[in-house]
Amino acid sequence: MKRKGFTTLLLVSLLAFLLVFTSACGTKSTGEKKSEDVIKIGVNLELSGNVASFGQSALNGFTLALDEINAAGGINGKKLEIIKYDNKSDNTEAASVATRLITQDKVPIIFGAVTSGNTMAFINIAEANKVPVLTATATNPDVTVDPKTGKVREYVFRTCFIDPFQGTAMAKFATEELKVKRAAILKDNTSPYSVGLAKFFTEGFKAGGGEVVADENFTVNDQDFRSVLTKIKSLNPDFIYVPAYYEQVGQIVKQAREMGINVAFGGSDGWDSPKLIEIAGKDALKNCYITNHYSPDRDDPKVKEFVKKYKEKYGNVPDALAALGYDTGYVLAAALKNAKEITPEAIKDALKNVKDVEGVTGKISIDEQHNAKKGLVILEFVDGKQTYRKFVEP
Repeated sequence: MKRKGFTTLLLVSLLAFLLVFTSACGTKSTGEKKSEDVIKIGVNLELSGNVASFGQSALNGFTLALDEINAAGGINGKKLEIIKYDNKSDNTEAASVATRLITQDKVPIIFGAVTSGNTMAFINIAEANKVPVLTATATNPDVTVDPKTGKVREYVFRTCFIDPFQGTAMAKFATEELKVKRAAILKDNTSPYSVGLAKFFTEGFKAGGGEVVADENFTVNDQDFRSVLTKIKSLNPDFIYVPAYYEQVGQIVKQAREMGINVAFGGSDGWDSPKLIEIAGKDALKNCYITNHYSPDRDDPKVKEFVKKYKEKYGNVPDALAALGYDTGYVLAAALKNAKEITPEAIKDALKNVKDVEGVTGKISIDEQHNAKKGLVILEFVDGKQTYRKFVEP
């Protein structure tokens, strides 16, 4: 009886081992087949935190583009699969997400981040690991060109215009069309984006004959701006430039209007969020102008078709971040189609040669500094709605 029991136990153990082994082999085989049929795209975006509206819009537009690409057969028969993480609008978290995408998920390319600061927090990691980064929205020049060496960052690319262009465009609009002479600047001195735009606006405004009467700062966590606005008011500017993000811009404009500061405000693409209207109120935004990447009201068939598809999928009118995310999906597809193989190195080489991709924000070609050379729009807030004012050629 004892021997028989041992034999039975041995047989049961052997069967159990074979079952586990067979199951494991089956799972591995399925996994390998799946990995051969997809191209993993890493996504490092601000899906919570102080610019969450931007991150979600960029993700929506990017996802819409990839869904269309997959529906049309994908890239040489392979489907694009998004592997996304929330960087929480935080530099440290953006670096952590990039490390995870590169070392654990083994993605061949990363899409993101939204802000220049969060993007610059991880590009050194990507460069060190030789994994390309494609941002739709980080506009600071230092994102693609190392300011210390002047060299182009080999693995970093973008599909948006850069801050020297939009800062100068707003300065020219203020002096030539609004006819203002005295400008005050209020910037977030913790943000490379804000600091850079202030610099380029100042240079352009002075070149156009204007005078900068104040250059004031705030920090990312500030909520009460009355003290600095009181100082600015005392200097009697006829224009206030605030190159910052919507959460604080909304408070600044609201508090300024409450204090009787009714001069024109100028801003940048960082203002472009429905949350801005909620925070500031539509009346406060009267006489406010921004530079942006596109207008949903522009009379362009491609824009109209994009707005229609986006509204059908997400239920609202796409902002510029959504449009840039959408265009970036097609820029990525163009690079992947032309890449010799789906490896980080081959994708990087293909991105360098992207030419004439027709997007809703313009025709996109990647130049020698890995930037997209294209125009911008000036928008005016009318009854809380961004209204197309003019197009500015690059």
